[in-house]
Amino acid sequence: MAAIYSLYIINKSGGLIFYKDYGSKGRMDTNDSLRVASLWHSMHAISQQLSPINGCSGIELLEADTFDLHCFQSLTGTKFFVVCETGTQHMEALLKVIYELYTDYVLKNPFYEMEMPIRCELFDINLTQVVQKDRVALLGR
Repeated sequence: MAAIYSLYIINKSGGLIFYKDYGSKGRMDTNDSLRVASLWHSMHAISQQLSPINGCSGIELLEADTFDLHCFQSLTGTKFFVVCETGTQHMEALLKVIYELYTDYVLKNPFYEMEMPIRCELFDINLTQVVQKDRVALLGR
Protein backbone atom coordinates (compact mmCIF):
# COMPACT_ATOMS: atom_id res chain seq x y z
CA MET A 1 0.00 0.00 0.00
CA ALA A 2 1.30 3.44 -0.90
CA ALA A 3 2.20 5.80 1.93
CA ILE A 4 1.42 8.85 -0.21
CA TYR A 5 -2.12 9.22 -1.47
CA SER A 6 -1.91 12.51 -3.38
CA LEU A 7 0.07 15.71 -3.95
CA TYR A 8 -1.34 19.20 -4.48
CA ILE A 9 0.37 22.46 -5.43
CA ILE A 10 -1.64 25.65 -4.91
CA ASN A 11 -0.62 29.10 -6.15
CA LYS A 12 -0.68 32.13 -3.85
CA SER A 13 -4.19 33.02 -5.01
CA GLY A 14 -5.56 29.62 -3.99
CA GLY A 15 -5.77 28.12 -7.48
CA LEU A 16 -4.83 24.49 -7.98
CA ILE A 17 -1.86 24.40 -10.37
CA PHE A 18 -0.86 20.74 -9.92
CA TYR A 19 -2.55 17.58 -8.67
CA LYS A 20 -1.25 14.03 -8.74
CA ASP A 21 -3.04 10.97 -7.35
CA TYR A 22 -0.80 8.13 -6.21
CA GLY A 23 -3.29 5.28 -6.03
CA SER A 24 -5.57 6.27 -3.21
CA LYS A 25 -8.57 4.03 -2.59
CA GLY A 26 -11.15 6.54 -3.75
CA ARG A 27 -9.93 8.53 -6.70
CA MET A 28 -11.22 12.08 -6.89
CA ASP A 29 -12.50 13.74 -10.00
CA THR A 30 -11.25 17.16 -11.10
CA ASN A 31 -13.98 19.09 -9.30
CA ASP A 32 -13.29 17.33 -6.00
CA SER A 33 -9.56 18.03 -6.22
CA LEU A 34 -10.31 21.72 -6.92
CA ARG A 35 -12.61 21.81 -3.88
CA VAL A 36 -10.00 20.23 -1.62
CA ALA A 37 -7.34 22.70 -2.78
CA SER A 38 -9.65 25.67 -2.32
CA LEU A 39 -10.76 24.49 1.11
CA TRP A 40 -7.17 23.92 2.24
CA HIS A 41 -6.10 27.36 0.99
CA SER A 42 -8.94 28.98 2.96
CA MET A 43 -8.27 26.99 6.15
CA HIS A 44 -4.56 27.79 5.91
CA ALA A 45 -5.24 31.53 5.54
CA ILE A 46 -7.75 31.57 8.40
CA SER A 47 -5.35 29.69 10.68
CA GLN A 48 -2.67 32.33 10.05
CA GLN A 49 -5.06 35.08 11.12
CA LEU A 50 -6.52 33.30 14.16
CA SER A 51 -3.27 31.98 15.57
CA PRO A 52 -2.34 33.42 18.97
CA ILE A 53 1.33 33.24 17.92
CA ASN A 54 2.68 36.24 16.03
CA GLY A 55 4.19 35.35 12.66
CA CYS A 56 2.40 31.99 12.40
CA SER A 57 2.75 30.54 8.90
CA GLY A 58 -0.46 28.47 9.03
CA ILE A 59 -1.27 24.81 9.42
CA GLU A 60 1.65 22.49 8.71
CA LEU A 61 0.09 19.17 9.73
CA LEU A 62 -3.50 18.01 9.89
CA GLU A 63 -3.98 14.60 11.49
CA ALA A 64 -7.22 12.72 10.89
CA ASP A 65 -8.32 9.17 11.65
CA THR A 66 -7.64 7.87 8.15
CA PHE A 67 -4.96 10.22 6.75
CA ASP A 68 -2.41 12.93 7.53
CA LEU A 69 -2.04 16.13 5.51
CA HIS A 70 1.40 17.75 5.52
CA CYS A 71 1.85 21.27 4.12
CA PHE A 72 4.85 23.36 3.10
CA GLN A 73 4.45 27.00 2.10
CA SER A 74 7.21 28.68 0.11
CA LEU A 75 8.23 32.30 0.63
CA THR A 76 6.25 33.26 -2.47
CA GLY A 77 3.03 31.82 -1.00
CA THR A 78 2.87 28.69 -3.13
CA LYS A 79 1.61 25.77 -1.02
CA PHE A 80 2.66 22.16 -1.45
CA PHE A 81 0.68 19.56 0.43
CA VAL A 82 0.71 15.79 0.59
CA VAL A 83 -2.12 13.54 1.77
CA CYS A 84 -0.62 10.35 3.19
CA GLU A 85 -1.19 7.42 5.54
CA THR A 86 -1.46 8.27 9.22
CA GLY A 87 1.87 8.29 10.98
CA THR A 88 3.97 8.59 7.82
CA GLN A 89 7.35 10.07 8.74
CA HIS A 90 9.65 12.49 6.92
CA MET A 91 6.98 14.19 4.80
CA GLU A 92 8.43 17.63 5.55
CA ALA A 93 11.69 16.60 3.91
CA LEU A 94 9.82 15.14 0.94
CA LEU A 95 7.87 18.39 0.49
CA LYS A 96 11.10 20.37 0.47
CA VAL A 97 12.55 18.06 -2.20
CA ILE A 98 9.36 18.53 -4.25
CA TYR A 99 9.76 22.30 -3.83
CA GLU A 100 13.34 22.02 -5.14
CA LEU A 101 12.06 20.10 -8.17
CA TYR A 102 9.44 22.82 -8.68
CA THR A 103 12.09 25.55 -8.65
CA ASP A 104 14.48 23.60 -10.89
CA TYR A 105 12.08 22.29 -13.52
CA VAL A 106 9.04 24.56 -13.46
CA LEU A 107 10.21 28.04 -12.49
CA LYS A 108 13.33 27.82 -14.67
CA ASN A 109 11.28 26.66 -17.65
CA PRO A 110 11.09 29.62 -20.08
CA PHE A 111 7.69 28.44 -21.34
CA TYR A 112 6.02 28.31 -17.91
CA GLU A 113 3.76 31.22 -16.99
CA MET A 114 3.55 32.01 -13.27
CA GLU A 115 0.36 31.00 -11.46
CA MET A 116 -0.73 28.77 -14.34
CA PRO A 117 -1.22 24.96 -14.25
CA ILE A 118 2.05 23.03 -14.34
CA ARG A 119 2.64 21.08 -17.54
CA CYS A 120 6.31 20.21 -17.50
CA GLU A 121 7.49 16.75 -18.48
CA LEU A 122 10.83 16.96 -16.65
CA PHE A 123 9.04 17.94 -13.43
CA ASP A 124 6.66 14.97 -13.80
CA ILE A 125 9.48 12.50 -14.46
CA ASN A 126 11.63 13.67 -11.55
CA LEU A 127 8.64 13.90 -9.21
CA THR A 128 7.71 10.29 -9.99
CA GLN A 129 11.29 9.20 -9.26
CA VAL A 130 11.37 11.04 -5.92
CA VAL A 131 8.02 9.62 -4.80
CA GLN A 132 9.05 6.09 -5.83
CA LYS A 133 12.33 6.43 -3.89
CA ASP A 134 10.37 7.64 -0.86
CA ARG A 135 7.99 4.66 -1.09
CA VAL A 136 10.91 2.23 -1.26
CA ALA A 137 12.56 3.92 1.72
CA LEU A 138 9.29 3.74 3.71
CA LEU A 139 8.89 0.03 2.95
CA GLY A 140 12.43 -0.62 4.15
CA ARG A 141 11.80 0.96 7.57
